[in-house]
Amino acid sequence: MKPIYKISLVALALIGLSACNQEQKAASADKVELSSVEQKEAYSVGASIGRYMAGHIKEQEELGFSVDRALIVTGFQQGLKDELQLTEDEMQKVLEGLDQKLNEKRMAKVQEMAAKSMQESKAYLEQNKAKEGVITTESGLQYEVLTPGEGEKPAAEDIVTVHYRGTLIDGTEFDSSYSRGEPAEFALNRVIPGWTEGVQLMPVGAKYRFVIPSELAYGERDMGTIPANSTLIFEVELLKVKKADAPVEPTEAEASAK
Repeated sequence: MKPIYKISLVALALIGLSACNQEQKAASADKVELSSVEQKEAYSVGASIGRYMAGHIKEQEELGFSVDRALIVTGFQQGLKDELQLTEDEMQKVLEGLDQKLNEKRMAKVQEMAAKSMQESKAYLEQNKAKEGVITTESGLQYEVLTPGEGEKPAAEDIVTVHYRGTLIDGTEFDSSYSRGEPAEFALNRVIPGWTEGVQLMPVGAKYRFVIPSELAYGERDMGTIPANSTLIFEVELLKVKKADAPVEPTEAEASAK
């Protein structure tokens, strides 16, 4: 018999999430003994399934589906006892239907957010380009010099070392080398077009603010934290440039072996 949870992620709700039962909140909050390895293993299995499925239940509710948490717990308990009120085939059909409905809702939400992002991005780009100090390139990239630099400028093939912070136009941060506590290093032609074009304008030591239209970023792709059609804002410090044709410096081990 094929396990249902292999057919649908939603089916994991039948083997977990007892913590979601509002009638059992007090019990689930009680401390339990976790002194032995076996106790910790059992607890970790249940807790990890519960936390994992809590995210899926939350998504269902955010997409507009009502979720009977008490029935989820009942299904879990009866599944453990093998006293199911539906057959395996019936549950599989129900869960496949639920997956389909969820996917349709997800797609509708993605399309709605993409349309909203496009409209808001156009308005933001129009407003930003009118600001003093903002330069718009032929491609539509907008940039502003925050701190001038005097070093060399990179070519697209070069490897650059940068510090940066990326946000959406509403200020939501989606990436930051500052938060990670170390700069990033990468080949300039291996990133989004807005970066490849923009960073080539920067001399080493400079800090620029880039406003990158979606067509120079991720376009119609939904990147999770970055909705489709999003205009992106980056503050970038160019710290170092390594020319693509520069000789590779030997490591300490290689140097001492000579």
